[in-house]
Amino acid sequence: MKASRISALILALTSLALPACQGTHAEEHSHQKHHPIVVTSPLAKDVIITQPYVCQIHSRRHIEVKALEEGYLEAITVKEGQAVKEGDVLFRVIPALYKAKWDAEVAEAEFARVEYEQTKKLATGDRPVVSQTEVTLYQAKLAKAQAKAKLAEVEFGFTEVKAQFDGIIDRLHQQQGSLVGKGDLLTTLSDNQVMWVYFNVPEARYFEFNNGRGKSTGDSRLELVDSRIELRLADGNKFKHSPGNAVTVEGKFNNETGNIAFRADFPNPDGLLRHGQTGTVLIHRAMKNAIVIPQRATFEVLDKQYVWVVGEDHVVRQRPITVQHELEDIYVVQSGIDVKDKIILDGVRQVRDGDKVEYEFRQPEEALAHQKYHAE
Repeated sequence: MKASRISALILALTSLALPACQGTHAEEHSHQKHHPIVVTSPLAKDVIITQPYVCQIHSRRHIEVKALEEGYLEAITVKEGQAVKEGDVLFRVIPALYKAKWDAEVAEAEFARVEYEQTKKLATGDRPVVSQTEVTLYQAKLAKAQAKAKLAEVEFGFTEVKAQFDGIIDRLHQQQGSLVGKGDLLTTLSDNQVMWVYFNVPEARYFEFNNGRGKSTGDSRLELVDSRIELRLADGNKFKHSPGNAVTVEGKFNNETGNIAFRADFPNPDGLLRHGQTGTVLIHRAMKNAIVIPQRATFEVLDKQYVWVVGEDHVVRQRPITVQHELEDIYVVQSGIDVKDKIILDGVRQVRDGDKVEYEFRQPEEALAHQKYHAE
């Protein structure tokens, strides 16, 4: 009996509380439903598109310096990191031995010359003692001796390893007194006056650069019209020198990545850049009369971007768009809408396809000037 009274009491209290709760939800729904919807239009304006590409920095000339002859390193005339000039001697490999060989070959060549001159005299006159054939043989012997002397001179020159151009010496791989073989690596030499900066460009961007925005300058050079190239270094600072707006394009695409390598040539008069560094190439391109909309006016469904378009009858329709570029809080739209359309800016989540709405219109310049939220 007591249990039935308690159950009746609980039921009565529940019935009293339920209308209050329903009323609260109804008020929230009514508030959400009547939240003002703000509509704007896309805007056609000139924008600067910045596209970043991870890059690798290489010296214009970077070569391995190797021993040309076998022997002991007699002298190392440079230090690691030292700047050298073309023709400077970097290493010497026991030159005394090669000098002696050169002197001996020069002496042999002189002896062969004397023999040839004497034989030539004996083959001339009224009573020649030797034949012209013997003169020819001694002439050939002289030529052979002179060739061997020239070879010894070249070999002696190989004992001095010289810089092939102005550059920076890298790590020394051998020490003074070390026995080195022919072809052993001694160091590397880098010409850092101009740095070659390589970065990979997707196939779609490659065609974009070529179709109306790029101008071929012959060979593999491509001038990026209405563009500016910068280099951002690993510390976040921008390199103060610019390569202009021309790049070099490699001859083929990478089939695995779908990219093609571009190269920008940066002057490096201060020597700040070194071979092997990394950074980010920034290509700033001007787009004329681009269609732009605030990001928060869009929403995403299955990796596709959409906007709500409000018709003349105030009916909302869902429409897909193609985003060409993404800026801070702004999308550059390639297709799907134009400046004549009206799109929902605030209240994207409050409407459904086919709803009839009342709205307030905000000028596109004002809508783009006050960006706070990203796409829903």
